[in-house]
Amino acid sequence: MHSETLNAENTVTHDVFVFIAAPDSLSILKYNSAIFLKDKFVTSRQFVENKSLLGYSFSEDGNPTLYWFSEQEKSIILIKYYLETKTSRALKFQVPLDEQSIITYYQKDNNFYLLLKYKEKQALTAFVFKNGMAEEKFLDFSSFTFRDRRTQQKTFNQILNENPIEKMDSGEYNPLFNVVAKSKLYTLPNRLILTLDQSLRKTQLFDINLDNLEIKEKTFIQTLGHKNARTSNSFYHENKLYQVNVNPDELLFDIKDYNSGEIVKSFTVSKNDTIRFINSPLLMQVENRKPKDLKKTSKFLKELSSLDAGLSVFKNKKNLFITLGGSGRESKALFINGYNMFDDFMGDFPSAGYYNLDTSYSVFFESVWTKKLEFTQDSHEPLAADKIYNFIDSHKEIFLPNILKLNDYSILGYYDINAKAYIMRKFTDGFN
Repeated sequence: MHSETLNAENTVTHDVFVFIAAPDSLSILKYNSAIFLKDKFVTSRQFVENKSLLGYSFSEDGNPTLYWFSEQEKSIILIKYYLETKTSRALKFQVPLDEQSIITYYQKDNNFYLLLKYKEKQALTAFVFKNGMAEEKFLDFSSFTFRDRRTQQKTFNQILNENPIEKMDSGEYNPLFNVVAKSKLYTLPNRLILTLDQSLRKTQLFDINLDNLEIKEKTFIQTLGHKNARTSNSFYHENKLYQVNVNPDELLFDIKDYNSGEIVKSFTVSKNDTIRFINSPLLMQVENRKPKDLKKTSKFLKELSSLDAGLSVFKNKKNLFITLGGSGRESKALFINGYNMFDDFMGDFPSAGYYNLDTSYSVFFESVWTKKLEFTQDSHEPLAADKIYNFIDSHKEIFLPNILKLNDYSILGYYDINAKAYIMRKFTDGFN
C-alpha cells in the first residue's frame, strides 16, 4: 500500500480538512478557517487497504466522505467519517468500466463528481455524489456534428480519442502544458463547459446543464490571418472566450463575449512587430531549464507555429494574468557535435556521438490585464502557485505535497521527512 494526502475545504463552513492515508491508517485533521486544529480522527484503512484516494465530499452535517477507487475491482468505496463519534460507514459503488472509461473527477460545492466516456455510445456520464447518494447524468452528444482538423466528419468518441479531455481547474492557474490540450473541460456549479479546438478554424463549445441535462452548442470562428493558421486554441474564463491562432508570419489574439460571440478585444501581431501587450520577455524553455529570451517576434512566431498553441487566464483580487504560448516535444536523432536548436541549452555531453532526444520545450510570454480587460504595465508579481512550486523544488524534504486554493491564499500541505511531521504553509500572491 502507498501513502496519500489530501487537503480540502468545506465550502459551507470553511473548515479545512487534512486527510493523511498512511499504509495502515487514516488520519483526519479538522481545522477552522483560521487554521487552528479543532478535531482529529485516526482510524484504520479497513475496506480500503489497496485502494487509491480519489477525492472527498461533505454532507450537510459537515462530516466528510472519502472516495477510494480500485481499478481491479472496478469499484469506489465511499466511507463517511463521523468526527463526533469517531465512527464511519462504508458503501460500495460499482463503476461501469466494462462499457465506459473514466475521464476525470473533481469536487465542486462540497459534492464529488465522476465523469466517464462511453466506448460505443456517443455520450458522457456524470455521476454526482451528494449526501451518500450517486446521481447518474447521461449526456448525449449523438445529435451533434464533429469534424477533425482536415474537416473530415468524425464521431464524438473519435474526436475525444484523438484529443483526450483535459480538466481545467477553475479559480486556479492552469499551466501551459495543460492548456495546449485541444479538448478542455471547465467545471462550474451544476454546469460543464466542453471546448473542442481540433479544427484550426473554430472553437466548438458545448454548454452542459447538469440539472436538466440540456446541451447547447456554440461555435466561435477563429479570425482569419493573411496565411492559414498552423496552430490555434482557446481558453474559457468568466463568460469570455480567449482565442489564439498562429502562423510563422503573424499571431492573432481575440477576446470574445461568451453570450453574444462579439469580439471585445482583437490583436494582430506580425513577425516584424513588437508585441504591445506583454509584461515579460519572449521566452523559450527546454525541459525544466532556465528560460532563454527570444529577442525577435519573428523567432518567437516561428517556434510557436511549430508547437501546440495554448493560453491560460487566471484572475486574482487585483488583475488578470494571461500566459500565451505553446509546448511540444522534439524527437530527433543528432550528432552532438552538430548544431541544432537545443545546443544553447544542452551543455557539454560526456562524449560526442549519436543520441536520440525526446525533449519537451515551450515558448511563451506573460501579460497582465485589469479586470476591465485593459492591458496594464504593472509588473507581473509572483503568484502563490509560482512560489509554491519554487518552494517544492528547493526543499527535498517535502513528501506527498498537496495544494489547497482558498479565497485569499493557498495552502501547501506536505509530510516533512526530516521533521517526521505534517506541515502546512500559507502562500499569497505578490512579493510579500
